Order: sequence, then structure tokens, then C-alpha cells
Amino acid sequence: MKIHSSPKLKSLSRKLRKKSTLSEVLLWNVLKGRKIRSYQFMRQKPIYNYIVDFFCSKLKLVIEIDGISHNDKSKSDQIRQQKLESLGLTILRFYEWNVRKDVFAVVQTIENWIEKFEKKNTTP
Repeated sequence: MKIHSSPKLKSLSRKLRKKSTLSEVLLWNVLKGRKIRSYQFMRQKPIYNYIVDFFCSKLKLVIEIDGISHNDKSKSDQIRQQKLESLGLTILRFYEWNVRKDVFAVVQTIENWIEKFEKKNTTP
């Protein structure tokens, strides 16, 4: 599945990777290197007109970490999510403090989602 994005977002996504939050770093340390069921995740991935925190193209899965910057953006976050879902993507959202408090519980939630995805997509 080819995901299109705005070319101007490429340099912005590079800057965001260099300025990751603690929660993003904690989760990235678990997601990178195909550590979760051998799936490749990318971080700060441009998709359409947005940059998502983490993305796995094989799973069509977006993982977002919502911090304090999302407090006043519920309407724009809804529009963004609807657009991403219209592209056939699933979005898993986690609060920044949950990742900081227990990254392994977050990872368990992601693994549970992947397990359901695999069962759904291998059943005849």
C-alpha cells in the first residue's frame, strides 16, 4: 500500500525525530528494530498532510502519543483521525503519561491489537 504525503513534511518529520519527547523515545526503543513480532515501524512518518508518531505499513497501523499539546485540539484531532481512517489505517492512541508510567503495558496493548489483526487476516 503506497501512502502519499506532502513533500514539504519530509524535512519537518526529520526535525521532529531529532526533538522526540521522552514518551516517544521510550516507545521507539521498543518498536524499532522489528522487536514486536518482526514488524517494521517508522517514527514521525508523513502520511497525507499529517505526520504521525509511529507507523507500520504492513499492519496499516498508526500509533499516536497524545501529550499536553493535544488538550485544545480535539476537533482537529478528530478530523485528522477521520482522514487517516479513510485511508484504511487504524489509529491507536496513548496518553504520554501512560507511556512514561508503564511503557510495557502500552506495548502489551499494541501486541494484543496485532494478534487480533493477524487472526482476522489469516482466517479463511
